[in-house]
Amino acid sequence: MAVIKHNEEDVKLLARLMRAEGEGEGTQGMLLVGNVGVNRVRAECLDFKNISNMNQMVFQSPGGFEATQKGYFYQRARQSEIDLARKVIKGNRYHPARYSLWFFKPAGACPAQWYNQDNTGRFKSHCFFQPTQANCPSVYSTY
Repeated sequence: MAVIKHNEEDVKLLARLMRAEGEGEGTQGMLLVGNVGVNRVRAECLDFKNISNMNQMVFQSPGGFEATQKGYFYQRARQSEIDLARKVIKGNRYHPARYSLWFFKPAGACPAQWYNQDNTGRFKSHCFFQPTQANCPSVYSTY
């Protein structure tokens, strides 16, 4: 069962994003990027009120992903990334991105908050941040 509406092109688009943003962090890093992407489609809050599908999420500007805004979103999705994208679309969530809407790579330690969003942890070089349940209940809803 999928947690967001999608078609095969959406799966490949998410897989490309996961590769572009997370390939350097391995399989787990790509899954975490996928969690953030799926959460943004589900969010209906904050910067993501008008995001209702994969294409809008991947190409959101301003506020979107660095890969699509800075030109390194050019590689095709390989079968391995497509398989990972299917996992997160089905609702698999991975710590620290379980409910996260943002991540970034700081120069040093992860700040406790980023734009008033709590830090949920770090994976390799990226810090993850999630909204409160009160501010964004749809991210926390069960499937």
